[in-house]
Amino acid sequence: MSEANRQLVRRWFEQVWNQQKEEAIDEMFAPEGKAYGFPEPDSVLVGPESFKTFHRLFLATFPDIHITTREIITEGDLVAVTWSATMTHLGDALGFSATMQKESLDGCSVLVVRGSQIQEGRNYMEMQALIHRLKTAADQLTATAS
Repeated sequence: MSEANRQLVRRWFEQVWNQQKEEAIDEMFAPEGKAYGFPEPDSVLVGPESFKTFHRLFLATFPDIHITTREIITEGDLVAVTWSATMTHLGDALGFSATMQKESLDGCSVLVVRGSQIQEGRNYMEMQALIHRLKTAADQLTATAS
């Protein structure tokens, strides 16, 4: 079971994020699944539709995102993964102009996998710091253009 869960998590990052296959969310995220930690640290996305809304917004902002999984540790139905994302801020879906800045974001996720689906994901990353950097850069670009 641990190896199957490890492979599911690898597929999740590859298909959902790197290949941007929205339909993979329905396959791998449980109907009542919960994703904690984005866009705000205390946010909870419940179910595939809620996750897809966030996914669309993130891809509209960073259409070239690529996530590399690092360590993946499994024990029973728990999977812990460290990952690194690289991306360029090309869209204005965050509510401010695109900066064209290349960014990186490191994080980790602790997932509960049962029945070949992600039931719960707790995600830890510096998302608010990333948004703050981009907002500051966008404000500077706007001030320079004025």
